Parts: sequence; C-alpha cells; structure tokens
Amino acid sequence: MHDPTANSPLPVLGARASLGGALMGLANLVPGISGGTMLVAAGVYPAFISAIADVSRLRLKPRSMVILGLVVAAAAIAIVLLAGPVKDLVVDHRWVMYALFIGLTLGGAPAVAALARAKGAPFWIGCLGGLLAMLALALLQRAGAEGDGASTSFAMLVLAGVAGASAMILPGVSGGYLLLILGQYVAILAAIDAGKQAVRAGDLGALMDPALGVYLPVGIGVVIGIVGVSNLLKILLARFERATLGALLGLLLGAVVGLYPFQQGVSPEPGDTFKGAVVTEATLESLDPADFPLAVFTPDAAQIIGALALIAFGFVLTLGISRIGRRQDNEGDEPMTDNDSKPSRRAELEFDSTNAILADVDRLQRHGYTRAGNWSLGQITWHLAT
Repeated sequence: MHDPTANSPLPVLGARASLGGALMGLANLVPGISGGTMLVAAGVYPAFISAIADVSRLRLKPRSMVILGLVVAAAAIAIVLLAGPVKDLVVDHRWVMYALFIGLTLGGAPAVAALARAKGAPFWIGCLGGLLAMLALALLQRAGAEGDGASTSFAMLVLAGVAGASAMILPGVSGGYLLLILGQYVAILAAIDAGKQAVRAGDLGALMDPALGVYLPVGIGVVIGIVGVSNLLKILLARFERATLGALLGLLLGAVVGLYPFQQGVSPEPGDTFKGAVVTEATLESLDPADFPLAVFTPDAAQIIGALALIAFGFVLTLGISRIGRRQDNEGDEPMTDNDSKPSRRAELEFDSTNAILADVDRLQRHGYTRAGNWSLGQITWHLAT
C-alpha cells in the first residue's frame, strides 16, 4: 500500500498523527464509529499500520516511534477530556450526533478509495464483501444480539480484547458492535465501573477481582489483536492490495447503517428485564439513560433537514482534512528537476516482497515520474530483480 506520508517532514507527520489520534480517541467513545476510519481521514493510516508492524517486530525506527507515540497519546487525552461531554451529547442529542458521525465516517471513504491506485474486479468484490459483513453485523445488533447471558470466560474476554483492538486498526469496524455481538459489552463496562468504585474507595482488594478477572484477559487480547491484525493487514496489503483495500472501503461504508440518526433511548418499565435484572420502581431512577435500548422514531421536516446538513458538514470536514494532507504530501513528493539549484529529493524505499516492488513500478508507469539519476526505471527494476 502506498504511504502518502513517506516523504513528509517530521513536523507535518507529527501534526497529522496527533490529529488522527485525537479523532480516533473521539471515535472510540461512541459505538458505531471506527477509530481506523478517523486515521484514514487524517491521512496517517498507512504509516500507522507500518509503524505497528515495525514495533511488533522490534524494528524501533524513530519515525515509527513518533507516529505510535503521538497517536496513542492524542487518543488517550481525547478520551479522558471528552468522554463525559461526548457521552452527554450522544444521550441528550442522539440524532444530531449520529448525523454528524455519519458525515465524518463517509468523509473518509474517498481517502480509502484513493489508497488503491488501481481498482478493478478484486477491489469491488472486496468492497462488496466488506459491506455485506457490516450489514450482517448491524442486523445482528438490531435483532438484540447483546448476549447478556453469554459466557464471560477467560477465553471469551481475550477474544473481546482481540475484537476491540482490531476495531482500532480496521476502518469501518466499531469495537462496540463487536463487543455487543460477543456478549462481553456489559461485562466489560461493569468491570470498569467496579474498578472505578474500588479506586475511589481505596479498596485494593475489591480492585483485584475485575483486574484479574477482566482487565488481564482483555489486555492480553488487545496486545494479540494489535500485533496480529496489524501484521496480517500489512501482509494482505502487500499481496492482495486491491481486494484488501476494497474490503476496508466496504467496512467503512457499511458502518453507517448502525448510525441511523433517528433513534432515541427508551426507558424500561417496572417489571422489564434490564441487564439481567428485573426493573423496579426503586431501581428505575438509578438507571443510566446511556444504557437504554434504542427505538426508531419518525422525524419531522426540521430534523430531516438538520440531519442532512450535519451529514454534509461532517463529510466536508473529514474530506477537507484528508485533502489538505494529501496536497502537502504531493508537494513533498515532487522531485526537483535538473533546472533546480538543489539536488533531487529521493524517497527512502522499503519493500517486503517482490509483489510490493512490482506494485510500485506499476504505479510509476501509470502516473509518471521524474528521473533523478542515470538509471532508467527498467534498469532499476532489473537490478532489484537480480
């Protein structure tokens, strides 16, 4: 996969990684939004995948360390600072926020499509497969596949961690969706809440139960997911680039199905079963509206117009972010001609396979290039093949 930031100056790369990390942190606060999609929108996704693969192989390149450090730090800061406000906005103004999130998500689609220099049948078949997978996932969630009674064994919690980490890497995939389908969403949230209560009370004994029972297996799964999925994705992009990028685009487009804006939380009634417990008059007031099941409502004309405007705004916002970054990259990639006073700038190349070399040669033949040295493209290719 072509990395548009390959020649970006470190300050530009750092700014983009920080922006992408902040957007990813914001996305992780709301089920239905993919953190990977936000990295695509910021134009740092290929560099992020390569950086994870490098670090997981103990290839500690300064560029990779900078990208990972800034993305993780920005995401953590965004989650800590915005968790409360975003949650309140989503609960109190759900259709407004969902419409905005649809636009933000769709705005990343051109960036994913642009990563595929040549499309063809493999790209569109992969796109259809990714789209159908997300539609099936959304239908399962709509059908009530939260699975409150699902097993919360060590193995299932490890699998939940793998799923959550994968959602950070794969554009279009929401971690909230995957945890709901696996039936671990409630268990993990309950463990987080129990841990918070134990820390506030200064009760280390009470903290050990969620730490060993939930945090440990989920953490193991997160590490496995990040290392495994990132390296697998890098291999797939090197060997089946068009089909893989098509699947990522399909995942992204299908992600908006679960973000249908005209939904609202419905409070359970006394006698209903909510999170495995029977609701009573006494417990009803203590329920968090953020946990209420969603139901579709009929919007009025103002809400429809407002939703369309917010979708357009979100789309233009993320599209503008990716376009600005792409223009900066293209300017940085322009080699200087013989008439320039300074020598030509040359990109630092790294190939994992012969197929990756052939893909880059094909890109140069189709899009053109400026010859910077004495060798022709054919001579360079022969040298690499030998």
